[in-house]
Amino acid sequence: MKTIAIIDDDIHIGDMLREVLVQEGYSVLRAYSGTEALYLLSQNKPDLVLLDLMLPGLSGEEVLPHIENIPVIVLSAKVDVQDKVNLLLGGAADYMTKPFDTKELLARITVQLRKAEQHGETKSLSVGDLVLDMVSLSLTVQEQPVKPTRTEYAILKLLMENPKQVISINYLQFQYFLFQFLLKKCRFASPDIYS
Repeated sequence: MKTIAIIDDDIHIGDMLREVLVQEGYSVLRAYSGTEALYLLSQNKPDLVLLDLMLPGLSGEEVLPHIENIPVIVLSAKVDVQDKVNLLLGGAADYMTKPFDTKELLARITVQLRKAEQHGETKSLSVGDLVLDMVSLSLTVQEQPVKPTRTEYAILKLLMENPKQVISINYLQFQYFLFQFLLKKCRFASPDIYS
């Protein structure tokens, strides 16, 4: 279940958004001020943030730079084009002017979550307590770093890419020998890479 954080001091708008999002199958987190939003985001990592700009404490503009690697849709009564441009260039994924249509907002949420999934697919694989980072080629188990060998990494990657599929030992052996063959070819072509 995807989690969406609503950061808005307007109780009526927040309650309406919560009701709509829960009906659509989302889990919802709430913050009513900029300061509360920073605390909420330090304790949780939602899949998307709906951010109002005119918040007590820290404004939405001040909160936005602290939100990293999470798509943010700004919901605001501000209609100035330059404000929208500055927020989009400053890290917001999208901007909607209040009042807004909930069907349009749900469509924009779907688009942003789909983009985040497509972007995140190539970075890491996660199954249970295992997280395989495909950029750094590292593995964490229960948030503890583990150093797999190249072969272990290749096998884990194959298994984690197919978590609900039975992988036969013959297929694993074939993949292992293919991996070894390609590794030797690379070493022969450029031996100094592995020095």
